[in-house]
Amino acid sequence: MAGGGGKSVAATLAMACFLLLLAAFAPPAAAAPPDIMSIIRYNAEHGVRGLEVVERTEAEARAVYDLWVARHRHGGDSHNGLVGEYERRFRVFWDNLKFVDAHNARADEHGGFRLGMNRFADLTNDEFRAAYLGTTPAGRGRHVGEAYRHDGVEVLPDSVDWRDKGAVVAPVKNQGQCGSCWAFSAVAAVEGINKIVTGELVSLSEQELVECARNGANSGCNGGMMDDAFAFIARNGGLDTEEDYPYTAMDGKCNLAKKSRKVVSIDGFEDVPENDELSLQKAVAHQPVSVAIDAGGREFQLYDSGVFTGRCGTSLDHGVVAVGYGTDAATGTDYWTVRNSWGPDWGENGYIRMERNVTARTGKCGIAMMASYPIKKGPNPKPSPSPAPAPPSPAPSPPQQCDRYSKCPAGTTCCCNYGIRNHCIVWGCCPAKGATCCKDHSTCCPKDYPVCNAKARTCSKSKNSPYTVEALIRTPAAMGEQAQSVPEQPDSISFIVLI
Repeated sequence: MAGGGGKSVAATLAMACFLLLLAAFAPPAAAAPPDIMSIIRYNAEHGVRGLEVVERTEAEARAVYDLWVARHRHGGDSHNGLVGEYERRFRVFWDNLKFVDAHNARADEHGGFRLGMNRFADLTNDEFRAAYLGTTPAGRGRHVGEAYRHDGVEVLPDSVDWRDKGAVVAPVKNQGQCGSCWAFSAVAAVEGINKIVTGELVSLSEQELVECARNGANSGCNGGMMDDAFAFIARNGGLDTEEDYPYTAMDGKCNLAKKSRKVVSIDGFEDVPENDELSLQKAVAHQPVSVAIDAGGREFQLYDSGVFTGRCGTSLDHGVVAVGYGTDAATGTDYWTVRNSWGPDWGENGYIRMERNVTARTGKCGIAMMASYPIKKGPNPKPSPSPAPAPPSPAPSPPQQCDRYSKCPAGTTCCCNYGIRNHCIVWGCCPAKGATCCKDHSTCCPKDYPVCNAKARTCSKSKNSPYTVEALIRTPAAMGEQAQSVPEQPDSISFIVLI
């Protein structure tokens, strides 16, 4: 994954990267009991053993779905208010629930990884792939290094976990509604090597890469490549912190001032020899490594725990980080420990253990095909000088003077609540500048919707326009000191009344 390449590669690691869907950012609104969707609990209550799976009734499935919606969809809305969408989402959810129940029954009988009704459980696999995953990358030049090529000489440890060594930021981050997995993968690898070299664990800015790293195949929320992210960091002289340049899950204009704050630097990057799990193992034994995988399978979509041995191909469409490896004590299966960027409520607290030492040279889901790592040899740049103090805030705008004795706050409109002929006795304040005061003497309309319907308490763009907004409510004007000079009819005062 070296520098260069075309936009077809950029689309690649848009990669599962679109964690948008139905409020991927939102924290759980109401946590369901941890075993509410457990096939073990269900079977025990119904006297079922092993593979003899009793399918849940529709009423039971709906009860599970309602709990799932409360937990995973902000405000309990899984269908965005669309008529008929609730029922369609439930049918998809129920089909996935049957799939999960059947899979977990086999896992309970024979041992193996488990699936769960995670945040993607109301999506078909086609919907999941279309929303989150990219396409197979085109061939490109690579910067293959020799440092981690397996030569059979170095004795590698049986297991490594960089989480235990304090070289990964916790909890797992969430890329949200943006195809930026490439940035999260690169940043996690840089955070790791920085901890190893300097002893400091610093959470770095993915947003700087999204907005500023437009080199090579990188295209912000539309995808990119880890190698090109490493190249940007090295050429820029470093990367800012997450705290100073926080993540927004949106493309935006590069903040040049923050781009110049080079907190953590790297010297370059190299690629692991491709299609060689032993070389990848050697690399991971020394530092966290960015990898690309095929994450488009239904089992990957609904993964919950255990060593993933499910079906997947080599259409690399998602960027993640290998942070360790080992052997599962229960099954004896070798695995990679992989950090995802879908938040801590997917998989094993945001991680997945993927089968290692498989027959295919590409590794499980293509994990050995495009692995790369940052190189860091020395200290970080010295801190930039503190910025000059900000200029003083401008003085607040003066209030609106309705008459000699009444006034409204700045940015509001004076409306007459009670008057005789053209003389106003009692004033009110409309919470919008340049507003229309309605005939009912209690409401008003913003200038973009100036036509009042006092009876319905709505405002429209024109007399026959179907587009309306709710009328604004006036508040009493304050009694102020007599003004030195008050024009007879200031622009902020309105006697206009429309039905």
